[in-house]
Amino acid sequence: MSKEFLRRLPLFAELSEEDLAQLYQMAESVSVQAGQLLMEEGSPGDALYVVQDGTFEVSKRLGQREVTIDVCKPGDVIGEISLLEQTSRSASVRATTDSQLVKISQAAFEQLLSRSPSAALSVLHTVMSRLRNTEAMLRQSEKMAALGTLAAGLAHELNNPAAAARRSSAQLREALAEWQRLSAELTDLAFDSRQKQAVSTLREEMVTRVTSPVDLDPLTRSDQESDLQAWLEEHGIQEAWELAPTLLSLGWPLAALEELTEPFLDQQFPLVVQWLGAGASTYALLDEVRMSAERISEIVRAVKTYSYLDQAPVQEVDVHEGLENTLIILRHKLKQGVHVVREYAPDLPRIEVYASELNQVWTNIIDNALDAMDGRGELRLKTYAKDGQVVVEISDNGPGVPPEIQSRIFEPFFTTKPPGEGTGLGLHISYNIIVQEHGGQIRVTSQPGLTCFQVTLPPQLRKA
Repeated sequence: MSKEFLRRLPLFAELSEEDLAQLYQMAESVSVQAGQLLMEEGSPGDALYVVQDGTFEVSKRLGQREVTIDVCKPGDVIGEISLLEQTSRSASVRATTDSQLVKISQAAFEQLLSRSPSAALSVLHTVMSRLRNTEAMLRQSEKMAALGTLAAGLAHELNNPAAAARRSSAQLREALAEWQRLSAELTDLAFDSRQKQAVSTLREEMVTRVTSPVDLDPLTRSDQESDLQAWLEEHGIQEAWELAPTLLSLGWPLAALEELTEPFLDQQFPLVVQWLGAGASTYALLDEVRMSAERISEIVRAVKTYSYLDQAPVQEVDVHEGLENTLIILRHKLKQGVHVVREYAPDLPRIEVYASELNQVWTNIIDNALDAMDGRGELRLKTYAKDGQVVVEISDNGPGVPPEIQSRIFEPFFTTKPPGEGTGLGLHISYNIIVQEHGGQIRVTSQPGLTCFQVTLPPQLRKA
């Protein structure tokens, strides 16, 4: 390292000879081998470095992966942000080649800034440029990470009804074959007109009873299944132990079956009941396939509306629909034990917004609330109109945000999560979407057991 090298750097170009000589005396040469870690995210910041020779990769942890946000070359400054803010390192830096650096201690750096306005201005330009580049790259990475999270959740949500439909359709093949066999045997019975009418009525009742089964608590269900099984055995019906719970769950309690004994002969009745059970099972499986398909359609429709695919970015939207679609997208996290309370104003007006971006705000806030509650608690969504504007309040009963950091939660890169578990951009992006793009307001109030994000939106976007 030489004074001439320091003089060529924009950071030190305007220093007086005296200041440069003093800095040179306080600086230290450092050698780093390829692959060696120069600084680690989350570690204390006690010095800045100037790359003299070699290259370094700057990265941040996002979940289980490292995201490269910059590459530093000779002449670049590393580590000045943590010195300025007196915080821990916001990123990790690793040498990609054998490298040489100039290490400047915190004391020397502070002395430099106090004695040289040009150095302070140069540091400011360096910091602002780095923040812009870092934020741009992390915004993209945050979007991809959010997309991955949503995709994983949707895959889980879609897999459940798809698996149910596949399982039901496989069982339906066997149930239908059994019902057809019993139907053929039933046809061979010599029914009179009254018995034929009774069979026709049973066939119609299958559909209605299957779609509205008897709702019983476990103890009552167990007692009724036992009584029904005993009754079926008394009437000579085989495999009553298997048929009793099936008939009961599909809407045929003992009282309903007792009415069937009147039109049929003793030798006819067992076959009629078995045919009834097989038919009810067939209709129940068909209904399960239908509900699974409807569930898949609901999810796909919610995703399409949530993202506003193939639509103009500016939409007049129903805020409630956006909140509900967000809950569908995040349903896999709600299932852990979150109770959702809705207090929606029935006459809430539609508003003009950047629809897809507004849904991103709901996702960021609700996802943070779910994380704060660790998947268990109460999520409250409240909407109302006030002074011609729409207000949305999203509350959780988690541990709350400490008072000393509440004023910082919308700052870029500020996060209370451990390194690697958050970029600190989610709420910052939400703030920009609400305030800068929509001309609205976003506030937070928090105490232990209650955190509330209040979003206020005007009825129309500001015209450029």
